Amino acid sequence: MVKKYSILFIALFLLLLPIGLTEAADTKQRVFDEAGLLTASEIDALEKLSSEYSEKNETDFVFLTTNGADDKGLDNYVEDFADRTGIGYGKHNGSAAIVGIDMVNRDVVLRGFDKAEEYLDNQRMDLLRDKITPELSAGSYYDAFSNFILTADKYMEYNPGVNPESILFKWWFQLGASLALGGIIVGLMAFNSGGRVTVNSRTYFEENNSRINSKRDVFVNQTVSKVKKPTNNNNGGGSSGGGVTSGGRSFSGSSGKF
Repeated sequence: MVKKYSILFIALFLLLLPIGLTEAADTKQRVFDEAGLLTASEIDALEKLSSEYSEKNETDFVFLTTNGADDKGLDNYVEDFADRTGIGYGKHNGSAAIVGIDMVNRDVVLRGFDKAEEYLDNQRMDLLRDKITPELSAGSYYDAFSNFILTADKYMEYNPGVNPESILFKWWFQLGASLALGGIIVGLMAFNSGGRVTVNSRTYFEENNSRINSKRDVFVNQTVSKVKKPTNNNNGGGSSGGGVTSGGRSFSGSSGKF
């Protein structure tokens, strides 16, 4: 009897062991709220969301907030953090997508390292910054950070180099295109089912008995209208571009105000 219970205990322990390892792995910190913008419950929820999607995309989603970036600019502040911690999924200097905000200068900086540099390139980082900036401006920091995770997750489903916000990927465009194509096919089938029309403008015209002897075209005048080309002065309020940190980590990125 004792031997039987011992076997059951060992089996139960082996079953629960993977759960314990998973929970231990989930204790990794990805939210560094030095500016105190998030409540304790928001930090906990964001850590769990980040952990879930970091595992799915093999990319750590990391968030930094600060009240002043040590007078060296938020760009350098975020990049130095990446060098100092080596943060990233599965290994030192692994894949990471970092969002940093400075409350003093109202700056926001996005950086992508390793796999994130490829799948969240400069163009996609610009799109992500555009997505979260209105929420940052409104003071909805948790919403902005969670929106970043969910949108980045969607973008990373597409191959690098593809614009994930292209109209070609919108469901309403695909539905409309399908309906239009179906309508054209049905129209062509209906047109061809009526037989070919062989009567034209010369079927009943007797050229020898017509009083029309000749025809000619006379050019009278020409009118040309000129319209001034508009100038686009909207620079989007930010900048994009990758680079290399002082520690040698290559990255994609986007920076701006909120």
